[in-house]
Amino acid sequence: MANHKSALKRIRQNENRRIRNKSVKTRTRNVVKSVRAAVAEKTPEQAVKELNAAKSVIAKAAKKGVLHKRTASRKISRLSKLVNTLNA
Repeated sequence: MANHKSALKRIRQNENRRIRNKSVKTRTRNVVKSVRAAVAEKTPEQAVKELNAAKSVIAKAAKKGVLHKRTASRKISRLSKLVNTLNA
């Protein structure tokens, strides 16, 4: 266990960030799943609606630093590509 005051504070900060990041990551995974489920059900309108919600959640996660910006971009791109297969 840390002995310095600053190290103890750093431990507290890291724990708070871990919990906050965990909730954002879970939310991101859930919206991605909902888009994939809508595509699997072959409902284009629902898939587009879910995609727009997913784009927002993923972009916010990148903005907060939970996801790297390129990772977020890649996720959005792949989901968009998947939804576009329904329209083609």
